[in-house]
Amino acid sequence: QVQLVESGGGLVQPGGSLRLSCAASGIRFSIYAMGWYRQAPGKQRELVATIFSGGSTNYPDSVKGRFTISRDNAKNTVYLQMNGLKPEDTAVYYCNRPSWSGSPWPWGQGTQVTVSS
Repeated sequence: QVQLVESGGGLVQPGGSLRLSCAASGIRFSIYAMGWYRQAPGKQRELVATIFSGGSTNYPDSVKGRFTISRDNAKNTVYLQMNGLKPEDTAVYYCNRPSWSGSPWPWGQGTQVTVSS
């Protein structure tokens, strides 16, 4: 079965950086587009970064220029480098396939990112 395990979150001051990792198992990782989502308290889960199987990427305006998604197919892992963090980036971050590509796999536990001084 598919398993997604996120890690790398933490508490960081505004303007700081974090690098999140998501290890996937149970899928032929290299053929799938992957995404990073986040969900803040009381808000819907939103897609904040997408990487296609060929390596091209896409971001919403809210994170463009600050977040970078990458993948290592040999390690079945997708990363999210987050720079210039803002308090509004505070959320639980998850990885999964982008919603347009199919039904989501079982969600992992996510990793908490808190941006606060």
